[in-house]
Amino acid sequence: MKHMLHQYRGKSGSFWIMLFIYIAAALTVGTMLLLVGHILIRGIMHLRPSLFSLHYTAENVSMLPAIWNTVYMTILTLLISVPLGTFSAVYLVEYARPQSRLVRIIRTTTETLAGIPSIVYGLFGFLAFVLFMGWSYSMLAGVLTLSIMVLPTIIRTTEEALLAVPRTYREGSFGLGAGKLRTIFKIVLPSAMPGILSGIILAVGRIVGETAALIFTSGTAPGAVLGLHNSARTLSVHMYCLLSEGLHTDAAYATAVVLLAVVVGINGLSGMIAGKLSAFASGGGTANGKI
Repeated sequence: MKHMLHQYRGKSGSFWIMLFIYIAAALTVGTMLLLVGHILIRGIMHLRPSLFSLHYTAENVSMLPAIWNTVYMTILTLLISVPLGTFSAVYLVEYARPQSRLVRIIRTTTETLAGIPSIVYGLFGFLAFVLFMGWSYSMLAGVLTLSIMVLPTIIRTTEEALLAVPRTYREGSFGLGAGKLRTIFKIVLPSAMPGILSGIILAVGRIVGETAALIFTSGTAPGAVLGLHNSARTLSVHMYCLLSEGLHTDAAYATAVVLLAVVVGINGLSGMIAGKLSAFASGGGTANGKI
């Protein structure tokens, strides 16, 4: 600490900037620890086997159907949004002219959509899918709404990941006789995979934690569903319903603990996959393989 203070002697501006950075970091970490600690303290003690029963009833308010609905909705949303977002970013980076009007419009639109509150997406999904399409409250309406909501995030993060791939990778592939499409799938995408997975992780976190958009589209039916035209609640909506009713506050905190564990588990698994893919790409997976 003394060595650090000695470095900033006579540089008051740099010292105050450093001090503000440390204060901001301490406040961020402290707030996170406070929230997580509060959830764990209030929720762990109320976890019981009846909360994981197969069927939801008014007595046990089981969260197992909500867990299934959350996983089901996340998978369906990613199946729609990830291919669309990835290939849209590939077009913007690899095929479109960098400064064309179309590219500028698309980038401005995606940046604007990324900042729209989720309640606005929920109202759009309610008007477009629930009322206009006549699907009522359904899993399909929720999945399409979430796909539209996370698509800008996936496009922007994938685009940045593709732009970070060195141009020499593409030139080397072209020099070996590979075409543009093969270069994209064999060289560019594997090299950009960690960045692409980072965008997918952000999308998964938003899907799992989304409440407002799903209340207006997929509804709050408590049971587990398989059909796309049935109403269903996810873990976050389940927790909201328990808290808003005020009858099962302890079960709501227990649900928050499970939701926190699910998010941490998904992020950890995705990070592990991203690390393995990054090691594969940098360790010769593309260089030693055939182009």
